[in-house]
Amino acid sequence: MVEEVAAVDAYAARVSAVVLEIEPDGLVLDRTVFYPRGGGQPGDTGFIRWDGGELVVTDTVRRNGRPVHVYADDPPSVGSEVEAEIDWERRYLLMRTHTALHSLSAIIWRDFDAKVTGGNMEPGAARMDFELEGISIEFGQQVEDKLNEELAVDHPVEILFLPRDEALADPDLIRTKVNLLPDFIDPIRIVHIVGLDKQADGGTHVASTSEVGTVRVVKTESKGKANKRIRIELT
Repeated sequence: MVEEVAAVDAYAARVSAVVLEIEPDGLVLDRTVFYPRGGGQPGDTGFIRWDGGELVVTDTVRRNGRPVHVYADDPPSVGSEVEAEIDWERRYLLMRTHTALHSLSAIIWRDFDAKVTGGNMEPGAARMDFELEGISIEFGQQVEDKLNEELAVDHPVEILFLPRDEALADPDLIRTKVNLLPDFIDPIRIVHIVGLDKQADGGTHVASTSEVGTVRVVKTESKGKANKRIRIELT
């Protein structure tokens, strides 16, 4: 089993590891700080270094339940001792973006009783779709004001692990219109923005909403009946 450090410590930027397996376009380590893309969050990029060599990691994906570090260069051999280091600046921006999205969904859930129907992010920018009947530019400004007000409160962000039955018994923990959690996940990882939000989620986040900074709602769109999109950017 691979030790996935990012699941418990999003601020870990590097780790020593051993190469377990080489695939045609990627390698598997016994432990890693790289986050494999999923849940709308891109996979980490960075470097794997060993005595006499360096590999550029262009993406991280999950295959057969394990993180695979995608590369385009010549890899080290199986059994090599390496250091895996993420592109920290990019990761941290993704952490801030992801926490902003959770805060956004919390506000829409709390104030407008709308579930999430989809979402995606890149470093510093993201979009989220909601089960809303209508949306307007004025609505976007209202949401932006509420969002920045909550981010400035400095809500702590905690990571919890709950037994599956306990987590699924709480309807507030699943904010998507469709439950996307595979049956084999147990316990379920929870991201708790204290005083604002609590959601099942596997991604990386900052330790406090104040680290996000301010956010702009740059566009609101209708994507069909009861499916409205909000696009945000970190400033």
